[in-house]
Amino acid sequence: MSDIKRAVLIALNSTLELRRERICLLALHLDAWWPCDESRSTVLDTRGLGLSEKLLTKARSLTCNPDAAAARVLHRAEELGARIVTMHDSEYPAQLLDLDLPPPVLYCRGKLSSAPRIAIVGSRQASRLGREIAELAGRELALRGLVVVSGFARGVDAAAHRGALSASQGETIAVLGCGLDFDYPRGHRSLADQIAAHGAVISEFPFGTRPAAQNFPVRNRIIAALAEGTLVVEATARSGSLITARLALDLGRDVYAVPGALFDDRSAGPNTLIRDGALLVQHPRDIVESLSWKVRRHLLPEEDKPVREPLSGPKGNLLNCMKPGQIYPPEALASGTAWPVERVLAMLLELELAGWVRRHPGPAFGRTR
Repeated sequence: MSDIKRAVLIALNSTLELRRERICLLALHLDAWWPCDESRSTVLDTRGLGLSEKLLTKARSLTCNPDAAAARVLHRAEELGARIVTMHDSEYPAQLLDLDLPPPVLYCRGKLSSAPRIAIVGSRQASRLGREIAELAGRELALRGLVVVSGFARGVDAAAHRGALSASQGETIAVLGCGLDFDYPRGHRSLADQIAAHGAVISEFPFGTRPAAQNFPVRNRIIAALAEGTLVVEATARSGSLITARLALDLGRDVYAVPGALFDDRSAGPNTLIRDGALLVQHPRDIVESLSWKVRRHLLPEEDKPVREPLSGPKGNLLNCMKPGQIYPPEALASGTAWPVERVLAMLLELELAGWVRRHPGPAFGRTR
């Protein structure tokens, strides 16, 4: 792609004067209206593309001096330690081109890995258990070599990012619903720095874009498109996570869900997805085993995962109460440890997700090692 066309895309995407879908449409059909030659409008029929003459006039005025406009954006990116990837650059994720209106430009801190990716999304008001499940899933999937994609929100998203970062050589991608120059959610700046060092923080929104509510469904389509599949952990019936899941289905991607308790609002989303055909996930390996051979051949074999240190703390004490080769009902473990059965069940779920124990009918649990 020529430098001048790259500058046009950067200049076009940086404007706050046009709606996002219009910018994407103009970028997708750039050759139909640019260069800014007024005579082109008389010979090119752009009406079938949804490009009105009024829109074209506005676009041409915004890109009449693209080099200067792009230079300002590139300078701001350099100040933020970011770079700009256009839809015609080699680093641009090819999966985004599956979208009807792919983002013309990505503002990026870090490196966009080409390794297979899995999205993990869920409630901002996640329960403690929901956050722990997301973190464990992020860690286990990253240990297998999958890049964890999420939306950088509080709750499930942040837990999934942290889980991936806790894995040896784990990578994660945070997709923002605002410009890279906003500290949002407030207090996540340190997490963003860690992600940029072990993955990427990206946004299609230009610098100066505030985190408005209408931006997040737009952001969600990038999460869905980047990943081989999307895992939903805790989500209400009206959650934006379900938008991501529907977008993933529309793109032919897989959808996974962690089942939750009946009558808990945060379980309504995943339970509905499972009812409608999403894969029920009891362990991250369920996701790995569902992936195509074409994807799985790029993953790390399970035996190549780094050896973990023995567990300590309450979960380590609980594990030490379980002899290899025997299975235990949760009630028996609760009576043997003097912990409430609810706490024992929560720790057993964490141990199961981390691969330390296996669930048996009953339910009962036994050690895997």
